[in-house]
Order: sequence, then C-alpha cells, then structure tokens
Amino acid sequence: MIDHARDLDSVREATERLLTAAAETAPSVAESSLLPGWTRGHVLAHIARNADALVNVFAGRPMYPTAESRDADIERDASRPLAEQLEDVRESAERFQRAAAGIDDWSRTVELRNGVTDAAARIPFRRLVEVELHHVDLGIGYTLEDLPEDFTLREIDFLAERFAGHKDVPSTALDAGNGRVWTTGGGAEGGPVAVRGTAADLLGWLAGRRDGSALRVQGGPLPALPPL
Repeated sequence: MIDHARDLDSVREATERLLTAAAETAPSVAESSLLPGWTRGHVLAHIARNADALVNVFAGRPMYPTAESRDADIERDASRPLAEQLEDVRESAERFQRAAAGIDDWSRTVELRNGVTDAAARIPFRRLVEVELHHVDLGIGYTLEDLPEDFTLREIDFLAERFAGHKDVPSTALDAGNGRVWTTGGGAEGGPVAVRGTAADLLGWLAGRRDGSALRVQGGPLPALPPL
C-alpha cells in the first residue's frame, strides 16, 4: 500500500544523508561520477532540477518545458562549486516538500515525462528513487548494498512491474534468495529465464547500475533490458 506521508519522511532522511555525505566526501564536483559522461556536479544538478520538476508535476505543469531544456539546465549547473550545489539540492528539496504539503487529493492522476502518468501518491517514492540511486551514482562510498532494505525491495517491485509484458523481455523470474520472487517480462519469445542474486545485484541490473555478471541465470541468457 502506498503511504505518501511515510515516503515524504523517507525523502527527507535520504536527502540529509546525501547532503552530509557529499559535503564530507565529494570536495570536487568535477570528478567523474559512476554515470558515464557525468561528473558529480552533473548528478547533483540533476537531483536539484528533478525536485523542481516534480513541483511542476504537482502543480499540473509540464515536468520539463522540453527535453533539451532539461539537459541544458543540468549542463549549466554542473560546474558550480560544491557549496552552491549542496545549497541548491537543499533548497529545491524544501520546495518539493512544501509543494507536497499543499496536495489535498493524493489519488489524482498526474503527468510526468513522455506522457507517463501516475497517481500523485506515487510521486514521493519516485523522488526517493532519484535521491537514493543518485546518491549511489555520486561514487562517494554509498553503494547499492547500503540502501535501506525496504527501499531496495520496493524499487525491485516497481521495476519488475515496469518491464512486465515488455515486447523485448522474455518471461523472467527474479529470486533474491530471501523468500522474495518477482516475475517480469513476458512479451518476447524465449524463457522462462530464472535470475538469482542478492537484492542489491538484482536492483543494480534492473536499474542499469550493474551489468548482471554477479547474477546466476538459468533457462537462457540474461535478458537485455530496455533503457529506463
């Protein structure tokens, strides 16, 4: 069950973790992040601009004016000093929380990028995903194994649902070895494929953060997942 209030609290906590860690261990925004082609400054700029984009979503405005403007804003802000970056992340996070506090109908449908729609109540978790995964992407010592277990399992739920029935993904069963099993894919020929590994490794593969080499696969090759 979606609990937007709990998720908003989790966003606050995750943002504070990120800000504290980045202040202590990311002195150079020009250093490469774990995302190809992006520095740590790009990641921090994206986190801030995503918060403002979700404020737009809450208000019924386009999430970003255009894809080009989204990319340009990140590029513009990426080279700022670390202190300025962190202040922007903090202030934009506060704007997001204030916008969420003004929502009186969490069941309403909102529109994100590329025509994607969702319930307003799911937006806090989407923001949590941005903060937690991009904290990992900064490459400052916070890994997929450090993510809260509840978050990891929920994000696997979300991504398994996202790829369910996808025309390019064969039927696939995901087993974290802890009693949790998910099914996804099913729209492509082949399978069923059984993929086993730790929850962190499964999430890393589903989210495009790991190549899946640590996973054990039966019934066929490891499926190639479409980009998120």
